[in-house]
Amino acid sequence: MERFCDELRWEREQRNVSIETICAVTKISSRYVEALEAGNYAELPGGVFRKGILRGYLKVLELDETPWLERFEASLNAGGTSQAATEDWAAFAENVRRSRVSTRPSTGMRWLGVAGMFALLTLFAWLVWSMVLHRRPDSIQSGAAVGVVQGSAASPNGP
Repeated sequence: MERFCDELRWEREQRNVSIETICAVTKISSRYVEALEAGNYAELPGGVFRKGILRGYLKVLELDETPWLERFEASLNAGGTSQAATEDWAAFAENVRRSRVSTRPSTGMRWLGVAGMFALLTLFAWLVWSMVLHRRPDSIQSGAAVGVVQGSAASPNGP
């Protein structure tokens, strides 16, 4: 049985597709395509990225993904690269978990902001209420005073 990478290269050469064409269509670095064809799976990014590179490669060559992906997984397991990738992902996930815990914002500051906004809203409501309440009697009193002044001016002798 031939190696997976040799069969992959053979399929590409049979279809007269260059590595540059695959890179242009898939936007995958030529370094990764060459590593895939050489069987240097450790040079490929891990996990889903590795499979994504292979899927893009297969799509350009118009090959059926399912059998090729299964053979790729078997080739990874035979080379021992699969175990290293699992350990890398576990370390990556642990680093992400640690960084998220340390960068989580404090909820105490959020509640302080909510309380401050509530205090400002209450102060604004009180100011509007006091302005409305205190303006109304002033306007009524000033209107009555104007009427008294106008009434006295209309009849200088009085009633």
